[in-house]
Amino acid sequence: MAERPIANIAQAVAASALRAQQARMRIIAENLANANSTSRTPGGDPYRRQAPVFEPTKVSGGRGVKMVRVEADQTDFRTEYDPGNPSADAKGYVKLPNVNTLVEALDMREAQRAYEANLNVIETARAMEMRTLDLLKK
Repeated sequence: MAERPIANIAQAVAASALRAQQARMRIIAENLANANSTSRTPGGDPYRRQAPVFEPTKVSGGRGVKMVRVEADQTDFRTEYDPGNPSADAKGYVKLPNVNTLVEALDMREAQRAYEANLNVIETARAMEMRTLDLLKK
């Protein structure tokens, strides 16, 4: 059985990372979309921040990454005194999601940069393959 070229392995590893970062960005977008939501019932819990969990995985002769699950962040909810809000408890406090929009924005930027870096790996591997083919033609 022939071994796979390094460029193909690098592309497979980078592709797995692209899928993982794409899933991460979807979760971050969901967190941001629900950052100000409240419960539909008085005193109920609002949206709880979600966090992706990644794990190494084998991909085409290399080690990639995949998202294995999404876990709810168990940090405390924020509270705000707003007795007129239909979601307020008996004391007039409304629970707000445990989503920090600044943290989510920074996480999104980090995920975007990781995505771009993995795209660069794929492009570089393709360029190496094309250059190798050009050399073999001569």
